[in-house]
Parts: sequence; structure tokens; C-alpha cells
Amino acid sequence: MPDFSPVDLSVTWLGRTMPGCLYNASGVWCREEDELEAVRASAAAALISKSATLAPREGNPEPRYHRTALGSINSMGLPNRGFAYYLDYARRYDYACGKPLFLSLSGMTLEDNLTMLRTLAAAGLPAIPEINLSCPNVPGKPQLGYDFVATTEALNAFDQAWPGRYGVKLPPYFDQAHFAAMAEILNRHPRLAFVTCINSIGNGLVVDIDSEAVAIKPKDGLGGLGGDYVLPTALANVREFYRLLPGKDIVGCGGVRSGREAFMHILAGARAVQVGTCLYHEGPAAFARIAAELAELMQAKGYRKLDDFRGRLRTL
Repeated sequence: MPDFSPVDLSVTWLGRTMPGCLYNASGVWCREEDELEAVRASAAAALISKSATLAPREGNPEPRYHRTALGSINSMGLPNRGFAYYLDYARRYDYACGKPLFLSLSGMTLEDNLTMLRTLAAAGLPAIPEINLSCPNVPGKPQLGYDFVATTEALNAFDQAWPGRYGVKLPPYFDQAHFAAMAEILNRHPRLAFVTCINSIGNGLVVDIDSEAVAIKPKDGLGGLGGDYVLPTALANVREFYRLLPGKDIVGCGGVRSGREAFMHILAGARAVQVGTCLYHEGPAAFARIAAELAELMQAKGYRKLDDFRGRLRTL
């Protein structure tokens, strides 16, 4: 018989306990302070800022986001208020609320990232950096996570600039040799505590048949895919890095629009789960709905806590 006792969605990691396992993906409901505060006031268990560059950016020209039947395509181009804006928010953030604050960093150069990390370290705040190695939508800026030599150099430098634990957001990988190669690099860095899998699948193309035109303006219509499109790829990346990175946590991101997808990410090994495209369209109320659906599914299966099934995906 299923156990219908109350379930516990809390997550203990990074030396702290979050009240749940869901929070926003960087880029969604996090550019402005009022958006961040709306996420904090919601059922989200943590929040992460918009990927910050050292100086503010307007991003790519509009239209740069398009909703589709299976998710979305975007080429936002890192619009953000600049690192100083998010650092100021971190200085005023109420850490006693019990919801960790993550700061996403996406410098245009390695030195920009190091400057932000050093400044954050000097501020002495409990905010946790997640360094974005994977933005596919800035013309002329390649995804660092696809250059293993450059990633090695960057991580070595991050270790020198930042004294605490940190995480990185990775692009999607599609070849088992690449999973293994990246994992070997990541495992050299004990203070790299978590990896977020995945950023959007870069350089997709959506065509509007009626207008016979592309759906977004930047990069002649090429953009990152999110939503239902990316769920299988996200799950594969979560599962493979869960296997390959013992001692590190995996944050699942991609295709989460209900409790079912959140369950899949955790079953594949995710410690926590970020919500992107669904949050963009539904707003912060999505967190309460997804959490309730996840709890209901766990109850039906007889699970009382996330560790009861995390990483226990069976193979045939």
C-alpha cells in the first residue's frame, strides 16, 4: 500500500537546508529586484540572480523570445543590470529567510569573472556564485563549456579568486566522450560543489510558416531552445554527471513544467531543480503548483523524502 504520510521536500546541501527543492533558472524572473523578491516570496526554496556581466547590458534586439507549442526559443543576449546591482541586492538580502541566494556570473572575459568573484569574496556575503559557462546567445562570445582547455584555465583561476564553494552552469553535452572529459576536469576542483545541467540547447531555429520568416531577430533567427524540447537532453546530462561527479551535487534544469518532470530530474540524480520556461509564462505561482504535484506523486509512490528516490533511476 502507498504511504500517504506527509512528504518532506527539503534539501540539505552546501552546508544549509532549503525548505524545498525548486527555484528559478537564471534568466527568468530575476533581472530586477522586484522580480527576485517575488521569487523569494513564492514557494521557491531559493533564488538565483540574472547572469551578471561586469557592466550592464541591454541584450539583443527584439523580438528575442518566442513561445512555441513545445517550449520556447530565445536569444536574449545577457540583458542585465550589471554586477554591482546584484551585489547590492545581495548585501541587502534577508538570509534569515532560509532561502539561499545564488549569484549567476557570466563575464564577457575571464578577467571579468575573476573581478566579480574577488569583489564578492571581499564583501564577505553568504551568497553562492554559479558561474555561467554556457550562454549560447551572445554574438561573438563562444560557450566556454565547449572548450575544455579554456574551461580548465578558467576553473583554475576561479579557485584562486574565490575561497568558498561555488558552482557552474554547463551547456548540454551529447557525446559520452564529452561527458567523461568534462567530468575529469570538474573533479579536479574540490570546492566546485555543484553543476547545473543544462542551459538551453543553442542555435535552434523556429520558422513561422505564415510569414515564412524566422521567429526571433538576433543571429538571423538562431536561438536557445527551452521547455519540452530539452527535457530528454537535460535528464541525460543530469544522470551522466550524477554518475561521473561523486561528491558533487547536480542541479537539474530543463523542461520542468509539472511535478512529474521535477520527479524525473531527481530520479536521475538532481539535488535541486530549476524552473525556466514554465516560470516565464506562469510566474512565481508555478512553484507552489509544481511542489504540490511533486508531493502528490511522491505520496502515491510511497516516498516520504527526496533521498528515497534520488539517483535511483533503473536501467533495463
